[in-house]
Amino acid sequence: MSEPTLEQQVARLTAIEDIKNMKARYCGYADDGYDPEGLASLFVEDGIWDGGEFGRYVGAEAIKEFFGGISSDIIFAGHLVMNPIITVNGDSANGKWWLIMPSTTNIDGKKEARWLAAEYDDDYVKVGGCWLHRHLKLDLKFFVPYLDGWVEQT
Repeated sequence: MSEPTLEQQVARLTAIEDIKNMKARYCGYADDGYDPEGLASLFVEDGIWDGGEFGRYVGAEAIKEFFGGISSDIIFAGHLVMNPIITVNGDSANGKWWLIMPSTTNIDGKKEARWLAAEYDDDYVKVGGCWLHRHLKLDLKFFVPYLDGWVEQT
C-alpha cells in the first residue's frame, strides 16, 4: 500500500478537525438547555440518536422532541468529551469518545447533583461540505448521585 499524498493527509486531518468542531457544537447545544433545534441540526434527516437507557430516536423530528423534553429532567449538564479516536473514510467517518458529565437533575421535583460517564460511538457523513451525525450511540457506564459515587454501578 502506498503512502497517502500530502493532499490526502490534509483532507483527512481537516475532516478530523471538522468532526471535532461539530462534536463540540453538539456538546454546546446540549449544555445550553438541550437546544432541540441546534442538536437536531447536527444529524442527517434520518439520523439516529441511541442513548441506551435514555431511549432511541430516529429522524430529526423524534430527536427534537426528545431533547425538547429532557431539559426539565437534566437542568444542568457539562458535556466533557475527550480521547477522540476518529477514523475517516472518504465522506464517512467513525468517532469514539469518552464523556464525563457533571449534572443537576430534577427527579420528582427534587434537585440532585449527579455524575455520568459514557462512551460515544458515532458514525458521521459529510453532506454539502458539513459533517453530520448519521448514528450516535451512547454506552452508559454510570449515572449516579454525586455523594453516592459509582462503585456499585461499575
